[in-house]
Amino acid sequence: MLSISHLSIHFGGNYLFDDISFTIGLRDRIGLVGKNGAGKSTLLKILARQQEAETGSVSQPNDFTVGYLSQDIEATLGKTVYEETKTALAELVELEHKIHLYSEQLATRTDYESDEYCDILHKLGEANEYFDFHGGYTMEGDVQRILMGLGFLERDMERLVDEFSGGWQMRIELAKMLLRKPDCILLDEPTNHLDIESIQWLEEYLKTYEGSVVLVSHDRAFLDSVCTRTIEITNGNIEDYPASYSRYVVLRQERREQTMNAYKNQQREIAKTEEFIERFRSKANLASRVQSRVKALDRIERIEIEEEDTSAIKFRFPPAPRSGQIVVETEKLTKKYGEKTILNEIDFGLERGDRVAFVGKNGEGKTTFSKILVGLESYIGTLKLGHNVKIGYYAQHQAESLDGNSTVFEIIDNAAAGEMRTRVRSLLGAFLFSGDAVFKKVKVLSGGEKSRLALAKLLLEPINFLVLDEPTNHLDMRAKDVLKQSLLDYDGAMIVVSHDREFLQGLTNKVVEFKNGKLKEYSGDVYDFLRDNKIESLRQLEIKKTAQNNLKNEIKPAVQPKPHTPASNHPKRNDKDRRAIEKHVSETEALIAMLEKAIATIENEMSHPEFYTNPKSSASITLLYNDKRKELEDAMELWSTLQEQLV
Repeated sequence: MLSISHLSIHFGGNYLFDDISFTIGLRDRIGLVGKNGAGKSTLLKILARQQEAETGSVSQPNDFTVGYLSQDIEATLGKTVYEETKTALAELVELEHKIHLYSEQLATRTDYESDEYCDILHKLGEANEYFDFHGGYTMEGDVQRILMGLGFLERDMERLVDEFSGGWQMRIELAKMLLRKPDCILLDEPTNHLDIESIQWLEEYLKTYEGSVVLVSHDRAFLDSVCTRTIEITNGNIEDYPASYSRYVVLRQERREQTMNAYKNQQREIAKTEEFIERFRSKANLASRVQSRVKALDRIERIEIEEEDTSAIKFRFPPAPRSGQIVVETEKLTKKYGEKTILNEIDFGLERGDRVAFVGKNGEGKTTFSKILVGLESYIGTLKLGHNVKIGYYAQHQAESLDGNSTVFEIIDNAAAGEMRTRVRSLLGAFLFSGDAVFKKVKVLSGGEKSRLALAKLLLEPINFLVLDEPTNHLDMRAKDVLKQSLLDYDGAMIVVSHDREFLQGLTNKVVEFKNGKLKEYSGDVYDFLRDNKIESLRQLEIKKTAQNNLKNEIKPAVQPKPHTPASNHPKRNDKDRRAIEKHVSETEALIAMLEKAIATIENEMSHPEFYTNPKSSASITLLYNDKRKELEDAMELWSTLQEQLV
């Protein structure tokens, strides 16, 4: 385990954290959260021994190993993906070579009784035991399994690392760290370069990992899925709760309200005591009682209320100018890079008011198609913009494309025109750039600050067609919430490319999946899409697998409205098919009954007053309760779909 004791570090004249202490247990799953600039990445670097704290210490057992994946990597080029990933197992590869040497020596020697022969035999036995215990005999398969889990295809294994973008090179570094199997994994924004399927694979891997995990992420769904403990860095201190992030937010608010009530009660008692002392200070016959009250007042341990950080970006998109009914449409649009076809004869249409999420594995063309729609990429085929369409575009790496030598003020002032020139200061203030902060050079800003600045540029003129490519990268939780609310209030057409499931939930009314050069459209939001594609968590797949094995070609997605059809017009099912469906209905009804019983049992336990006296136990049971409710919801949805098949 890791023990962090009285750690302090300054930055820019202020404490990032001051005298903090906590421990990381052997199987802890810790989400490290806080606003941009709070010191999360700095703390990870200290835990990884890549940076020294000013005071305090980090201690660990001698044989304890730590793996660290930072946001910034320097990829090693010149090797294939498979070769580079396998370098993480250099010790096992070297040991494998020694085993071969020992085996060859034993095969050629005939001095079976000699000390040298026995010594080689002993070394071979030790090497084989170590090699087997550390997974040497499965390492070839482990390399491929982890790489494919992170989104690489089998044909990618022999491609050079040089051919891949920075995001894919980051995946290789992640794969190398997972293969080393350190006792403690430290991850800094691991989901930034992963698609939804890879994120879900990583979730399942980390949940069953033998060691401890500490991760920094602004992906609430990822944190809730992996972490059972949350540590927030706030105002130089830490708050530590044995709960997922969402549960922690609730518990923290409850604790703050309790502390505030206790503080108010104490202040009333102090005021009464001070009033008594002041009133009777001059009364000789009450001197002893006054002195007693003075001493009692000195002994009171004062409750302190931590100043809550309420800073948050505040903005709304201007009302969208009215466009034509058709915002953009394409016919047989094709995009190639050399011999490789990224998009193949795409027919796509976006109407006024449509809100669409682009999803799919990295490299399938989401960003490319977004750039084509806003006029930044060439293509073959037809693309038409509708009447009076005004485009606003936030590029995936737009924050990095800002002029590093310009100041924050200059970036906005140079892009503003007309009336907006007089409102530059107020606009920057809404994005938390005030005072001298507006004169900072862009190159010294954090990733989150650059993202906020790039978002501010979108508000310089009214738009009715908004295209956002990974807008939540580098934004903290509160900034993401504000952005999401602003997008919910936005009244124009919108396309969002994102892998952040919690951010996308409820934000769109359509999902477009990019796969093998084609587009496939789904109604609803991202969770409807995940259910339809059966790529939810393994738990959700287990719920459905029995009932859906024989119906996957028959059942319509529950999120797509089905027109009413008289029973007489339904295609006739043969008796065998009908019996199969009826069997699945019975199985699903049994599952629903079991889940309802389990939920009732948990609710009964949660109703007892002593339930919340043990925060760790109550948090665990609450998580189980939420899981069961979600399972019941999915089972009910499946039952309803099955019933439709019997009409």
